[in-house]
Amino acid sequence: MTGPLVPFREIVLKVHSRCDLACDHCYVYEAADQSWREQPRTVSDDVISHTARRLAEHAEKHRLSSVSVILHGGEPLLAGPERLRRVCGVLTAAVTPVAELDLRIHTNGVLLGPRHLDLFEEFGVKVGISLDGDRAANDRHRRYADGRSSHAQVLAAVELLQQPRHRKLFAGLLCTVDLANDPVAVHDALVALDPPRIDYLLPHATWETPPARPDAIPAPYADWLLAVFDRWDEQGRTVPVRLFDSVLSTLHGGPSLTESLGLAPTDIVVVETDGSLEQVDSLKSAYEGAAATGFSVFRDDFDAVAAHPGVRARRRGLAGVCDQCRRCPVVRSCGGGHYTHRYRAGHGFANPSVYCPDLMALVRGIEARTPVPELPGTRQLADSSLELNRLLLAELHTALDGRGGAEWARIWELTTAVDGPGLDTVLAHPYARGGLLAALEALDAGRPDAVTRALRLAAYTAAAAVRDGAAPAVPVRWSDGRLHLPTLGELRLPTAEGVAEVAAVGSGFRVRHASGERHVARPAEPAPDWRPLRRVHGLVLDDLDPYRDCFDSPVLHRLGPREAAEWSRRVARARTGLAETVPRYADMLTAITTLTPLVQGAGPVVGRHGFGALGLPLGLADEQLAPALLRGGRRAALRALLDVEDLYDMDGAWQHPTPWGPLPVSRLLAEAYEGVAVAAYGGGAPALEELGRALEALERAAELTVTGKHLVHTLRQEWEEASRGREHH
Repeated sequence: MTGPLVPFREIVLKVHSRCDLACDHCYVYEAADQSWREQPRTVSDDVISHTARRLAEHAEKHRLSSVSVILHGGEPLLAGPERLRRVCGVLTAAVTPVAELDLRIHTNGVLLGPRHLDLFEEFGVKVGISLDGDRAANDRHRRYADGRSSHAQVLAAVELLQQPRHRKLFAGLLCTVDLANDPVAVHDALVALDPPRIDYLLPHATWETPPARPDAIPAPYADWLLAVFDRWDEQGRTVPVRLFDSVLSTLHGGPSLTESLGLAPTDIVVVETDGSLEQVDSLKSAYEGAAATGFSVFRDDFDAVAAHPGVRARRRGLAGVCDQCRRCPVVRSCGGGHYTHRYRAGHGFANPSVYCPDLMALVRGIEARTPVPELPGTRQLADSSLELNRLLLAELHTALDGRGGAEWARIWELTTAVDGPGLDTVLAHPYARGGLLAALEALDAGRPDAVTRALRLAAYTAAAAVRDGAAPAVPVRWSDGRLHLPTLGELRLPTAEGVAEVAAVGSGFRVRHASGERHVARPAEPAPDWRPLRRVHGLVLDDLDPYRDCFDSPVLHRLGPREAAEWSRRVARARTGLAETVPRYADMLTAITTLTPLVQGAGPVVGRHGFGALGLPLGLADEQLAPALLRGGRRAALRALLDVEDLYDMDGAWQHPTPWGPLPVSRLLAEAYEGVAVAAYGGGAPALEELGRALEALERAAELTVTGKHLVHTLRQEWEEASRGREHH
């Protein structure tokens, strides 16, 4: 098994190997692996010091900014306050010089008292408590060996944590699901304790020791959890629930928030009380020795454990789940389930989870309960694009951090002063983003011209001032003998480079520089040395912007008047034809605001940066222009949508069979999104049939978020409408 070694960011340190309760669902004492019997009761000073040193070395070697240590057992409070103080003190002294240390303890809570909390306050130890609900639910499993209830003692521990001085130490409640308990009563009892978080856990089980299931109920654990979800939702989701938050996160393209679900690699190693290093100890539910590695803190570093085949197997993400799971549409959310729950004798862990039907029903149930907002329209996408460019401008100011000197300070002051409709217009221009990103990338890379690139963006401020007729003169650098004012045009100057003052004058502007002064009375009209941007049937024809060269095909230089006029006429005719033939896409066509002529190519090209720019080869025939505009408009809209919405995750993890060959989800979605519109305009039955098969592949795609699925559903409706239109013809 190959691949880079993934460092551990979390270790579980067993500080005591016995427990004061006799929970009959405990995976440590009641499961297949009984190695706890051979462990020392309490962790020794040698184990503590060696663990601390190994962790510090690991954090320093892998440049980890932070690491977590969970004090565990058995019941860790049995170690006593003095032993726990020793643990916390040694770990803090060793680790904090190289990384931030996050200390936590997981306890049943029955021994928790003021002395413990004073100690935890001193070292910032967060406390997680196991509690299965109200007294009836908790007493079903969490009892003393003589059968007495532990519920009152746990509530007393929670009450201590709720005191104002200790509240910040409360990490949350962990609840193991039992179908015999009333889900709503359990949840209400936990919420009544006002925890910072609730974590619902499926009881550890394997295919050899399957979980209890009532007859004829296909997914009882999902039913139980969905009843809790509905109650949680009804109450306004006032308390975070990690299981639900994780599913919601993955459904929207985010990460998993728990090792029990999702495809993120686990990064936990366990240190037993004798110093032996083990894999996550839930594996003890599988078989005797399942968690063992043969390593020890006395002989081995954490890298040795990270390289262990069993650890690497848990870190393979999608490649680490079985074929059935890889083909499942909810695998991004469930991740194949908890690794331990996949175990089957003779097959190892290459199986679906023993809770597979429940995980499928849980994810589907939460998805069905998740409202999907309407997809943003063209106006909203344009507003989002403008807001992003404004954020990039602010980020540029922060990134310069004074390196622009007095010149940038003046530019920033003027930008703030002229902030208004003119600046919105300039920053909304598609190629503004290219200039902003180029400057930021140069600063990030430390290139020698980085500050100069940033200073040239004063041209945006100057163009905004001219548009609004604002008074201040703006210093603008130029190069190559051209001073470019975005959205306005370009002025030829007598020297190759320099700094000019640009000021609004009447309805035009004045440019004052070392060699003289120029006036442009009407920016929209040509004048000596002034070349304005032209318009093509309501679109900007931008063949001047220095950042327009963001297409896969090379851009053309300035078109001659006759060439520009002819192209304008042809584009206008194509747009009119589209509006008449496919009126439902008329709004989408407004996504294109700017056209840039390209040297060659057979179709439209959407630039890497900016909303609304479309590159069109000048030589397209008349019959090619309309579908090119339609395809380009769809491409521009999808690109802008991807800027503000997560439509899919893990792009490239699957290659989907399509009529055009195997494609990743990003390509498949783009082809279908453009193709449906083009088919509605003029595609025949073969094109629609191919698109139907492509949509079927998309509808099965595991990568899609709930928003992506909503978009595919919309595409299906468009396809059906286009198919009906074809039948009528």
